[in-house]
Amino acid sequence: MGFFDFMTEDIAIDLGTANTLIIHDGKVVIDSPSIVAKNIMTGKIIAIGEEASKMQGKTHENIKTIRPLKDGVIADFHASEEMIKEFVKQIPAIRKKIFPPSLRMVICIPSGITEVEKRAVKDSASHMNAKEIYLIYEPMAAAIGVGVDIMEPKGNRIIDIGGGTTEIAVIALAGIVCDQSVKVAGDLFTSDIMYYMRTQHNLYVGETTAEKMKIQIGAATEDLDDAPEDMMVQGRDLLSGKPKQVQVSYREIAKALDKSILRIEDAVMETLSKTPPELAADIYNTGIYLAGGGSMLRGLDKRLSRKTDLPVYVAEDPLRAVVRGTGIALKNLNRYKTVLVN
Repeated sequence: MGFFDFMTEDIAIDLGTANTLIIHDGKVVIDSPSIVAKNIMTGKIIAIGEEASKMQGKTHENIKTIRPLKDGVIADFHASEEMIKEFVKQIPAIRKKIFPPSLRMVICIPSGITEVEKRAVKDSASHMNAKEIYLIYEPMAAAIGVGVDIMEPKGNRIIDIGGGTTEIAVIALAGIVCDQSVKVAGDLFTSDIMYYMRTQHNLYVGETTAEKMKIQIGAATEDLDDAPEDMMVQGRDLLSGKPKQVQVSYREIAKALDKSILRIEDAVMETLSKTPPELAADIYNTGIYLAGGGSMLRGLDKRLSRKTDLPVYVAEDPLRAVVRGTGIALKNLNRYKTVLVN
């Protein structure tokens, strides 16, 4: 322990396409949409997170809402840096301090990330007074967060469906044996719903409305045991241009999402076919773990179970499984040193 260690704060960040979550002192202190509102005239960031999310689709030409992360990686360097900086400032313990403390960070990244994208994440963090920066792959963080002992010589399969990417990995002995990262996840589901509403109902709905539909009546299969009630959806009629309302059922959403879910199924089957036989035997006994916000889609576990003939378990609080795992890795740095990318 160094003399200045009392001035260092440990934070774990799940920098997601849809939401950014930060853990400090073992508690989730920030859980906010990864979105930024910017004034085009001055170039200033005027709102971040929840506040910027409310502005989405409702701005005039001088204000633009930006999602700095695309497919799990930084797409707008300046906006993402400002966003992380602001989120870190909002952490209660850091806000109270007179001098900004130096930070020890663990940030999770998609497994299919390139070296350039890794550098972008590290650079963003280093501009915030970060003394030590560690990166952890999302499937690994999800596995730790789900409660899997990744150190054992035993195969575990994890599927993390986020906002921008779906990460599928087989983990054994604290390493990823085989993995696949597909750009089919929550954001694409939202786009599918918007497209379906345009083509089937001649109704133009915004991203926020489509997201709400996904949460309220989203389904991966048409044969649900506990079906949600139909939803009234408002938007603009593409033929008359007038505001219009239609009734939509979960079966329609299941149809709209079918192609995207098929792509996830194909990727799952492909990684299963690449799995070494001894680990495949383990997975037959342990099953598949689902994490990430996308895994909350009704009937998805049932559908994947039917496809793979394996038991599928959805993590407890799947939205926070990745950040929980990142927080555990940060707390036990020495134990998980081999898992972290320094």
